[in-house]
Amino acid sequence: MLFIPMAAIITYMDVRYRRIPNKLVLVVLVGGIALNTIFGGSQGLLASLGGFFLAFGLMFFFHAFGTMGAGDVKLFAAIGAINGISLVLPTLMVVALTGGLLAICKMIYSRRVITTMLGVFHFFVGLLPGQRVPRFEVPSDPNHTLPYAVPICFGSLIAFFLFRA
Repeated sequence: MLFIPMAAIITYMDVRYRRIPNKLVLVVLVGGIALNTIFGGSQGLLASLGGFFLAFGLMFFFHAFGTMGAGDVKLFAAIGAINGISLVLPTLMVVALTGGLLAICKMIYSRRVITTMLGVFHFFVGLLPGQRVPRFEVPSDPNHTLPYAVPICFGSLIAFFLFRA
């Protein structure tokens, strides 16, 4: 329940200012580690720290290619500390599906379907042997980007309630 108001604030900050404040992410991280430790003891602490590091590593991969901002990486890592290591991959899948759906809507709304699909095509061609994966530049117009805290927070809440019964 602690994460719901924080998710709303973080989502608002990312949509409005395109920034995810480190202080808010730190509150989520410390809260996740503390609550998992209180309710799960040393096992809860280890699950929380494992979730943090696994989530950070997975999202850092996307950041290395320029498809994810540093704030998004830190936010998902903090959420990994809340959900624990066993829920990081299911949470990532729900976040990816949520993000994909929102990205398609945003792409259609901003009339950038062809440009975006060409970028996706170049990315997958870059994965072929002998090719180079392109590094993506963030468009200067914020109307052409999706503040990814929205799918991260929304998808994480969905995953938490689906898989943490």
